[in-house]
Amino acid sequence: MKWFIKRTGQALFTLWAVATLSFGLIRLMPGGAADMMATQIQQNSPGTNIPREQLREQIASQLQIDPDAPIHEAYYQYMSSLAQGDFGYSIRYDEQVNTLIADVLPWTLFLMALATLGMFALALSLGAIMAYKEGSYFDLANTGVGIFLSSVPYYVAAVVFIAVLGYRTPLFPTGERYPSGVDPGLSLEFIFGALHHATLPALSFIITGYGLLALTMRGNSIQTLGEDYVRVAQLRGLSDRRIALRYVGRNAVLPLYTSLLISIGFMFGGSIILEILFNYRGIGFIMEQGIIYRDMPLMMGTFLVITFGVVIAIWIGDATYGKLDPRIKSGDEGEAY
Repeated sequence: MKWFIKRTGQALFTLWAVATLSFGLIRLMPGGAADMMATQIQQNSPGTNIPREQLREQIASQLQIDPDAPIHEAYYQYMSSLAQGDFGYSIRYDEQVNTLIADVLPWTLFLMALATLGMFALALSLGAIMAYKEGSYFDLANTGVGIFLSSVPYYVAAVVFIAVLGYRTPLFPTGERYPSGVDPGLSLEFIFGALHHATLPALSFIITGYGLLALTMRGNSIQTLGEDYVRVAQLRGLSDRRIALRYVGRNAVLPLYTSLLISIGFMFGGSIILEILFNYRGIGFIMEQGIIYRDMPLMMGTFLVITFGVVIAIWIGDATYGKLDPRIKSGDEGEAY
């Protein structure tokens, strides 16, 4: 119980530190965030008749920070708004930031889930079979291919997929989240259309990320092959494929659980570049729009949501790993190891 409370406290402290850092970035920005954004709006809209001071006050309210208030009052106001799920008002989209995030976040999660499931399904199955056929041509060939693909950045793979499978051989769409003219809903046309549009972005993660996971799975599986229950399965005459996947793979997969949760953070960060390349309107895409248009509430809101997602994923891993693998001690028995 003490261990669980400690991990929960560390997660809450990280969330508080990130929110405080974002407050400091806004508050301590040279010239003030409100002044900077007011200047940006006047430069982009030279015909505006709004006085600068009035424009500055409007932007300050959108930022949820009163530039003239004492720092402790402004900090309390900012943290109170965050606690209520209010990230401010987006100047770029003329809409509440939390409404924008609620609209695009499910699409990023859908893309990440598709990529994560595909990557781990391929890596775990392939790694178990490679271990069972250790030293064979199959093992050596897949080891070399996995190492090579792991050295390729995911965005390079994305560009190759766009050029080859999107334009040269137009098998997949290269932009948008679902086919134009299709109404979002539970219809098969919409579901298959969304899967079709998400295929290339997901493949970019899968192809470049499965290699190291497969090699890790191979190493774990080789250690498991010497167990007595594997020998009993062989004596029973079970097929190699069934032994590799059901007996070896099932027990060798547990150490990769943490890798699954860490990959969530990597994919959240990678979604920014990937969604820009594929014009896929997710949280990474609107974060890039916030950066381009100097939309401070939008930038900070998306940054906080991504950070919160990573911290919560790691906390879930800490809280549940001991339950999944009884060989791991936790709680009052000691730290996880």
